[in-house]
Amino acid sequence: MHLSVIFRAGLVAAALASAALYALPARADARVDGGTVNTLSVTGTGEIAVAPDMATIRTGVESEAGTAREALDANNMAIAAVIAALKDAGIEARDIQTSGFNVQPRYQRADRNSDQPERKIIGYTVNNTVMVAVRDLDTLGGVLDAVVGAGGNRIGGIAFLVSDADKRLDEARTLAIKDATRKARLYAEAAGVALDGIVSISEGGGFQPFPRQEAMMMRDAAASAVPIETGEQTLSVSVAVTWKIEN
Repeated sequence: MHLSVIFRAGLVAAALASAALYALPARADARVDGGTVNTLSVTGTGEIAVAPDMATIRTGVESEAGTAREALDANNMAIAAVIAALKDAGIEARDIQTSGFNVQPRYQRADRNSDQPERKIIGYTVNNTVMVAVRDLDTLGGVLDAVVGAGGNRIGGIAFLVSDADKRLDEARTLAIKDATRKARLYAEAAGVALDGIVSISEGGGFQPFPRQEAMMMRDAAASAVPIETGEQTLSVSVAVTWKIEN
């Protein structure tokens, strides 16, 4: 076998051996109460599935006109109607927050064959966006329908959330400790050692919302209830636990 081939094979074998070592629990020495003890460290994971109980949506109005003033006036009227519709649908004022506002010129496409290739302003576009918290998911479809009916033509960034996620994470934390303990007992038995008390516990991971960031332009939408599927959220926690061990 050529020397370079042998060398590459050796590198692959070393990499595989290194990866296998990282997959195993760590056994090391640690100083506890002024002395040195042997330790075993493992990671446990706990997950639970929870149905979300609220959502946030980003909605608003895009208006176009020949002048910035005309576009702004039209947009102000339209967004006011949308906000009024949200409140009529049961959304409280504290759950409606402006999240974006901009005024931009619209340009005529440049004609490369023209003697004046520079772009020409032909109008203006105004966008006003609000972030809305919907605390009753049973009303979400009706809220979206009300927004469209009032003139809202931009809806996107829907995210489903669990309002008491941290409290519900306690269940996942318990499962994570149980998982770490199960693994530690398995490794200790296989290694012929005994677990002798926990040295440390550290937590990592946590709940992540499941946002739907698919923005939509909604024009001339039919006045019908919007079907909504909320699915489930996965609440997860990982814990790193270190035990003292005795031979």
